[in-house]
Amino acid sequence: MTRNIDALLRAAEHQLTGLVEGPRADAEILAQHTLGISRTMLRAFPERTTTTTAAGLFESAIARRAQGEPVAYILGEREFWSMRLKVTPATLIPRPETETLVEAALDIVPPNAEWRVADLGTGSGAIALAIARERPGCQITATDACSAALAVACENSTALEIGNVDFRLGHWTEPLHTEKFDLIVSNPPYIAADDDHLSRGDLLFEPKAALTPGQDGLTAIDQIVEGARQSLKENGWLALEHGWDQSAPVRALLNGYGFRGVVSIADLAGIARVTVGQFGGNITSD
Repeated sequence: MTRNIDALLRAAEHQLTGLVEGPRADAEILAQHTLGISRTMLRAFPERTTTTTAAGLFESAIARRAQGEPVAYILGEREFWSMRLKVTPATLIPRPETETLVEAALDIVPPNAEWRVADLGTGSGAIALAIARERPGCQITATDACSAALAVACENSTALEIGNVDFRLGHWTEPLHTEKFDLIVSNPPYIAADDDHLSRGDLLFEPKAALTPGQDGLTAIDQIVEGARQSLKENGWLALEHGWDQSAPVRALLNGYGFRGVVSIADLAGIARVTVGQFGGNITSD
């Protein structure tokens, strides 16, 4: 038996209306994935039919979306920096604003540099792989305390055939040992534990440890800034993504730990999303 695709889409849109922001768009994305049909074909030939089996897969995906599950987890992938990355509930879903952190890193690292770069809390590997692809002469070390997330990052590296990334299990700078780096980047958890955004939308399904460090949204950032002093070369750089309202306290943290030239960088929405600074002077332990 066959099922009419247009009827399936209309039913899915109706089912998702009031539950997600873009019910038709989500229905079309999930249809492309489960039915194996391009968006152009969906719109140009709405009268097309599909098999009952394929229709069942589509309806199951729509049911998951109606429960709030992120589209990226249903698809098992997300595009970031023109790379198709595998994502699972063990990893954060890469977001467009995080490309601001990649751009900041690429502005710091010269095109033909052979720098050592560390990405702390790499998750799916999005940031590390983007930098590695754009700066093939650099060696990237990507760390994560979650072995399941690190396994996903390794899979993405293999699938994209990006070989200049070394993945290590551990908390922030611990896996870096006594090695020194020219640049450290991180998109750490920075949402306060009592922020009600954690109980809404995609965040409800994403790993809490990758979203919030606890009551104080700056705890992880403080740990990274302090640890980075031991892992950066003289005049090495640190670049951090943070919350929309955290640029001032993050700049204060970097300044307090001896970084200089500290500035915050806005994303495409004009929100100060990334703060960078250069470490100078003698590195000392507290």
